[in-house]
Amino acid sequence: LVSGHIDALAEIISIKTSGDSHIVWLQSPAAFAKFIAAKGSIALDGVSLTVNAVDDCLFSLNIIPHTWSVTGWAQSVVGQKMNMEIDMVARYVARLSDFIEE
Repeated sequence: LVSGHIDALAEIISIKTSGDSHIVWLQSPAAFAKFIAAKGSIALDGVSLTVNAVDDCLFSLNIIPHTWSVTGWAQSVVGQKMNMEIDMVARYVARLSDFIEE
């Protein structure tokens, strides 16, 4: 669940072809890593996607051929910064957990 605003910038670390799809690894700023979960949602440059895997501040996406061809993903390069919006549900869960811990 995303609303169309930017939380931070994520950087593309690698892009690899896997069959017809592309596996893309990105690095998020450390302050936002806690909001990114495998099988959760994230928006990058306005495209809402499902996170494939997470490793600390790194996360991967499996971009299917249709998404690759009809969005700006086909022009993506390693080192590129992308506008990142975290999932709104993750934001609220983190906020509520702050109150539970107090």
